[in-house]
Amino acid sequence: MMIGYLKGKIKYLSAEYVLLETGGVGYEVMCSGAAFSRLSGVREGAEGEIYTYLQVKEDGISLFGFAAPAEKELFLRLTSVQGVGAKLALAMLSAMRPQDISASIAAADSKRLSSVKGVGKKTAERIILELHGKISADELLGGEGGAIPRAAVPENSEDEDAISALMGLGFTRQESTRAVERARGSGAGSVEEIISAALRSM
Repeated sequence: MMIGYLKGKIKYLSAEYVLLETGGVGYEVMCSGAAFSRLSGVREGAEGEIYTYLQVKEDGISLFGFAAPAEKELFLRLTSVQGVGAKLALAMLSAMRPQDISASIAAADSKRLSSVKGVGKKTAERIILELHGKISADELLGGEGGAIPRAAVPENSEDEDAISALMGLGFTRQESTRAVERARGSGAGSVEEIISAALRSM
């Protein structure tokens, strides 16, 4: 039986996974960056929702979570490429916005894809070779049906600039997004103030 969507109480949220209680059962879900960003704005004990993909392998069962169906679709496309496992695909979705991944594939920008930790040059080229031409204009623009809902992306360019700077220092998108949210909450305004406050909170 496939589990494609969950809605329930957030029992625990970490940088690696969310524990979502639905019908008395706690589901441990490894989240994409967008899904993590959306859920991090919900306090523990409150209700959250997530689109999921259940992976069944000989060595175990894993549940992966996404902010929108289109992001899940991109994940499935990435994992269809030889050499790209579920955890690597999730790492890509955490390090880059889905629209940026789609744009990199469409533009055959292997350098940008290989900037993600764990994605080597050959893997990036294989992703482009197998998925080039399969990315729609809607996915590139991130419009209706796009991979990230509006609520899951940073509200302004300062936040996105700060997140990008933190990711350049080696932090994941989830860690960077959460740190920027904390920095904003502490009153930081400019990009420099946000980065400084975010680093202090990490």
